[in-house]
Amino acid sequence: MGSLGFQIPTIASAKPISIDTKPISSMGCFFTIVAPTFSIVSMVASPRTGKRAGNLGIRCSATLSVETSESIGDVGSSSTYKKVLVPVGYGTEEMEAVVLVDVLRRAGAEVTVASVEPQLEVEASSGTRLVADVSISKCTDKVFDLVVLPGGMPGSVRLRDSEILQRIMKKQAAEKRLYGAISTAPAVTLLPWGLLTRRKTTCHPAFFGNLPTFWAVKTNTQVSGELTTSRGPGTSFQFALSLAEQLLGESAAKRVGEYLLLSHAHENPKKEEFCSTDWSLNHIPRVLVPVANGSEEIEVVTIADILRRAKIDVTVASVERSHRITASQGTKIIADKLIDDAAELSYDLIILPGGHVGAEHLQKSKILKKLLKEQQKSGRIYGAVNSSSTVLHKHGLLKEKRTASYPSDADGHTNQIIEGAEVVIDGKVITSPGLSTVANFALAIVSKLFGHGRARSVAEGLVHEYPRQWATSQTK
Repeated sequence: MGSLGFQIPTIASAKPISIDTKPISSMGCFFTIVAPTFSIVSMVASPRTGKRAGNLGIRCSATLSVETSESIGDVGSSSTYKKVLVPVGYGTEEMEAVVLVDVLRRAGAEVTVASVEPQLEVEASSGTRLVADVSISKCTDKVFDLVVLPGGMPGSVRLRDSEILQRIMKKQAAEKRLYGAISTAPAVTLLPWGLLTRRKTTCHPAFFGNLPTFWAVKTNTQVSGELTTSRGPGTSFQFALSLAEQLLGESAAKRVGEYLLLSHAHENPKKEEFCSTDWSLNHIPRVLVPVANGSEEIEVVTIADILRRAKIDVTVASVERSHRITASQGTKIIADKLIDDAAELSYDLIILPGGHVGAEHLQKSKILKKLLKEQQKSGRIYGAVNSSSTVLHKHGLLKEKRTASYPSDADGHTNQIIEGAEVVIDGKVITSPGLSTVANFALAIVSKLFGHGRARSVAEGLVHEYPRQWATSQTK
């Protein structure tokens, strides 16, 4: 059967998804997930008001019900919610893993993150430390509606060498339930297991030559029966939303995409710069990324991953009493330091990830407030994405500064909001709406520090299209 191409909003290049059976439409979601036993609510935005409802601090194993102010369409009731397995190992690509977990949980799936290592804590490919929910051995006898593998090296090799995971995946395919893989995982993990036979497949360009020639395709995301594959971190949102639609229906996936700010506007991302100043340094840049319970995991992980790929020294510091924080959609992250230890050093940049609950915790940190005030006084760079721009605003750090903002947060600012911009740079302050825009935000930092050449090189490794117009954009 021939492939049908169609457009899905993506932060990567605007190539279509290809599917062997039927087209998938564009996607996104606003909804509230309630776990009755624990009374925990997912942090989402109301379609009517744009205000977020709360925070899901842990993964719920209780029956989930999905509520919204609008009809939820294809999203299932508590009796039909879907179970998803996301295995991780040492060297797993953190952006791919976290985007998959975040998007599928927002869509209403019960996602289990399982470690193939002897311990639950896993160091990902760019140094982020994640904590899985369970060991893969606990998943042997369970039935999942979807099993999906993130890529990364040597993460894909670690997944391949897990005999338990191999049995789970082969059973998944044999019983014709959904399964998928992204980046290196199709070629390194699924191919040796014989799970790509007679199926059109894509993967990371560096491993594309390993795929069977007749069945290899260069689409960003490829659906072939129960199997879905994708190319890399830059196509993670597209991949995850494709899986969400197959698993939970078009309306669930569509609302998630809208909440994540995935729209056709991002095919031509807008960056505005005012009062241009040189950010270049004569040493390796040192960046602080403060985090808290409720921070947006997509933003934390993407910022750290991309900046580390650019050879920047990144410290993730917890403002909580523990190194371990639970992010907005339940991902557990181990920070490098506590904020009081991190405060012993100075930083060239301080970047705040978003998340309403996380931003509230960041704002309450007296140590972080002191660091930010010193950053401004010393003429060093600082910035924020998503709701954390309100932290800078409330600390008086955005006076006469133009900024970008998440739509529901714009009313909380008295400074000038630049509508429709993915990235706004005003002197030594940088802001972004966040979520799907955070990759371009991080790449904008790389380009300011090292030039467009290095930013394009990093984007290429991500399979993310670096905006061509940025190299010629004019400062205002």
